[in-house]
Amino acid sequence: MRTVVVVAHEAPTTPEFSLDDLPGAGRMDLLARSVTAALLRSHDIRRDVRVALVLGDSYTVGFDGSELRGLHPDERSTAALVRTALEEREAAIGHVPVEVSPGLSLVRTGLADTLVNTSGPVYQLHEDGQPVADCDPPENPTLVLSDHQSFRTAETTLLDDADARQVSLGPEVLHADQAITVAHNWLDTVGFSEY
Repeated sequence: MRTVVVVAHEAPTTPEFSLDDLPGAGRMDLLARSVTAALLRSHDIRRDVRVALVLGDSYTVGFDGSELRGLHPDERSTAALVRTALEEREAAIGHVPVEVSPGLSLVRTGLADTLVNTSGPVYQLHEDGQPVADCDPPENPTLVLSDHQSFRTAETTLLDDADARQVSLGPEVLHADQAITVAHNWLDTVGFSEY
């Protein structure tokens, strides 16, 4: 199972955000695109992928591809799923996730607990990391990336504590959703000798 963790610094932690202004809602447009890039492929959902949106280091909205239903490729409907999850935040007590709908959950945890609850090697997608072309694709990795802002010092420390390996996806800096797509390609081509 692959896990994609997106750290969102300005995203709302309440459901009171407008679906008509997703960029103004803490770049919810970018987060929605990241979810769809991580989970959707042509005419199907990636059943072997989980996504964790860490919102303000207070809540984590989880998407589990093996159970998820009703995910569409547009930003608005994906943002609506995030909003629906946040509507259940009062029911999220401690570190027990609230199952909002099949494959959609909300838990009161930040990046530290999210990293503890993942399995497999942790890879931080970072422009200064080792090129993935020089790395063997891992099995069941946790890929961690930031939204439109850089990782903060405390987040970098948590990643260091999790033995995260910094990897770069290429010579150009990519949007989070684009980076997820490129990372999937890197992982999907294990064993391929030609295209």
